[in-house]
Amino acid sequence: MAVLVVCALVLPALPAAAQSPPSEPGSGAGLSPEELAEIEAAVGKDQAASPPDASSGAAPGGNAPLPVPRALSNAWLDMSFILDVALAGFTDKEPLQGGGHDPSTNGFTLQQLELSIGSVVDPYFRFNGNIVFSQFGVEIEEAYASTLDLPANLQVRAGQFLTRFGRINNTHPHAWDFVDQPFVFSRVFGGEGNRGLGLELSWLAPLPWYVEVLGSVTDANGASTARSFFGATQSRVVSPFDFQFTGALKQFFPVSDALSVLWGLSAVTGPNATGHRNRSDVFGTDFYMKYREVQGNDPTVLALQAEVLYRRRQVPEDLLGDWGGYAQFHWRFAQRWATNARYEFGTAARGQDGQVAADPLDPEWDATRQRISANLTFWPTEFSRLRLQAATDRAGWRDEPGYSAFLAFEVVMGTHGAHAF
Repeated sequence: MAVLVVCALVLPALPAAAQSPPSEPGSGAGLSPEELAEIEAAVGKDQAASPPDASSGAAPGGNAPLPVPRALSNAWLDMSFILDVALAGFTDKEPLQGGGHDPSTNGFTLQQLELSIGSVVDPYFRFNGNIVFSQFGVEIEEAYASTLDLPANLQVRAGQFLTRFGRINNTHPHAWDFVDQPFVFSRVFGGEGNRGLGLELSWLAPLPWYVEVLGSVTDANGASTARSFFGATQSRVVSPFDFQFTGALKQFFPVSDALSVLWGLSAVTGPNATGHRNRSDVFGTDFYMKYREVQGNDPTVLALQAEVLYRRRQVPEDLLGDWGGYAQFHWRFAQRWATNARYEFGTAARGQDGQVAADPLDPEWDATRQRISANLTFWPTEFSRLRLQAATDRAGWRDEPGYSAFLAFEVVMGTHGAHAF
C-alpha cells in the first residue's frame, strides 16, 4: 500500500518520458536520485511489515524466513463458529436430562452456537476463549491465558476455564461422541461442567512416559458449574477454604504405533452450602484406550472410554456418599461412518449407617439410575456431522423406563484448533 501511495504522488509530477518504461530494466531512467530513494524506502517498509509466505515459510521473493515482530505476533487469530441443533422426542413428560446443552423437550433444540477463538498473544502467553450463544442470551464459557515459556516444564493458566477433572469435563459438546452429557457430571458438577474463575498450575514430569501433574484453585459458586459446592448461593470468600481446589494426574502410554492408553486420577474439594464449614469431596478415575492403524489407508478407529466418580458430602449430622460413572465404546468402521454405545449408572446417596439418606440436591434420587444409549454418526465432510441417537433411561424411583431419540446436526465454520487426545 505504501508503494502505491508513493507512486501515485510521484508519477503525476514527472514528465512524459519519465512515466514510460525505462530503456533498461532496473536502470531508473528518467527518475531523479531523490525520487528513487523515496520509492526504495517505501518498498523496504512494505517488505519489513509483510508476513512470511505461509506455503514456504520464506519471505516474499524467496529470501530467508522473516522473524515475526513482537508487536505483530498476535495478528493471526484462530476463529470458528460451531452450530449444534437437535430434534428430540421423549416418552417421559419430564425427561431426566441434566446437561446444559442436552435436548430436554420434544421438538427442536438449539444446543449451542459456539464462537471459539485463540491466538498467541506474544512470546509469553496464548489466549483462548469460548463464547456460547443461545436463544436466551450469551455466555462466556471459557476465557483464559496460558503461559508459553516457563522453565522446568511448568505452565500456568489464568481466567475462567473448565477444570481438568477427569476426561470429559474440560471438553465442549462438539468434541463428544454423544448428543448429551453423561448424567454423572451434571449430577455432581452441574449442567455446564465444573468450571470457574481461577488459576491452574501444571507440570510435565521428566519421565520416560507422559506424566502431567496439575492443580487449580477456582471459585466454588455456580448453580450449573459447582453444584456439589456453594452452587447457586452467593457465599463470600472469607478464607482460602472457601475456594474449590482440584488436582489431577494424567498419564499417557504409547503401547504400540497403533494402540495408545491414557489413565488419570482426579480429586476436588470445596465448601458446600449445607452448613458452616461443611465440605464436599469428589474423587475420580478415567481411562481411555484408542486403536488406529497408522499404516495404509484403513479408516478403522476403535476407542474405549470410562470414568468413575465417588462423591462425599458433609451435611448436618451426617456424611453422604454416592458414586456413578459411564463407559462408552466408539467404532469408526468407514471413512465417514461410526457407531457408539454408552452405559451410565448412578447410585442413591447413603449416610454413615449405610442406609439410603435424603439428598438435599436430589431429594427424589433414592435408588440406582441406569441409562443405555447408542448412536450412528455420519460425516458429510470434516466440517459437518449428523447423528441419530436412541436411549433408554431406567430411574429406580420411577415406575417405568423412559425412552428418547435424537437427530442432531452440527457444522463448523472457520479455523478451529485440534482437540486434545
